[in-house]
Amino acid sequence: MENNMEKQNWKAFLYLLPALVFLGVFLVYPLIDVFIYSFEEGYSSASQSYFGIGLFNYEYVLHDPYFKQALINTFVLVIVTVPISTGIALLISLALNSVKKLRSFLQTIYFLPYVTNTIAVGMVFMVLFKETPYSQGVVNMLIQWVHLSPVDFMEGPWWAKMFVLCFYTIWIVMPFKILILTSALASVDEQYYNVAKIDGTSSSRIFFRITLPMISPSLFYLVITGFIGAFKAYSDAVALFGTNLNAAGMNTMVGYVFDMLYRDSGGYPSYASAAAIILFAIILTITIINLLVSKKHVHYN
Repeated sequence: MENNMEKQNWKAFLYLLPALVFLGVFLVYPLIDVFIYSFEEGYSSASQSYFGIGLFNYEYVLHDPYFKQALINTFVLVIVTVPISTGIALLISLALNSVKKLRSFLQTIYFLPYVTNTIAVGMVFMVLFKETPYSQGVVNMLIQWVHLSPVDFMEGPWWAKMFVLCFYTIWIVMPFKILILTSALASVDEQYYNVAKIDGTSSSRIFFRITLPMISPSLFYLVITGFIGAFKAYSDAVALFGTNLNAAGMNTMVGYVFDMLYRDSGGYPSYASAAAIILFAIILTITIINLLVSKKHVHYN
């Protein structure tokens, strides 16, 4: 009996070995390598050498005004887009769940932005918000119709550009969340609702006592992935404001890492590594906090 168990354990290990090797080569090793680079002061890509080990790279990054701006932009993007996109997706999913005949058709329509090219969607948003010699933009035309002053959303104040970036990000991520939540709502057993209706339970109480707890694992998944995705945002900003995000004041933390890695001739891999480790630490901390909170508010049974 023990020999059979040992053979099964070895078989299980062999089945997992390719995945473990893949994770080790493409995830664990790069992370360790970046961590080492972050402490190597004055690292040169050309000579593959450095002149010291210490915390100078972290001090430089934390005092860099471009990094501070990228950090602020990223946190605003996270704080604004994650709760709003999740909340709107939940409302739309509840509405779709109540429409039986056209549910599949409407789900397809709402999912279209998720499969559309990011740059193409960015160009559409530029048409909506960007002022040109021939047009003030569709949004500014609507603003003027209600007798308000037009706003230069793409090259104007920081808050206007951040509004466009948040709007764009919500538009991009919401279809996936709608898909997940509609599936979660469809999996809730109708018997719970039938019993609640027989007892005369109000709609709001049904939502908070039955629906929300039953779909809480899916909501938690969307919140976690939403936080991680928003912290890794970069292509969205490039689609709207071009590659020179520092000049536009709209860089993100991933954009800062990219700029440091490829800036000038060879870039500054030590600074980029330090910024990447800081970003990793922030995401890890927020993920752990979410996991601790989920123990009380997420119901898997």
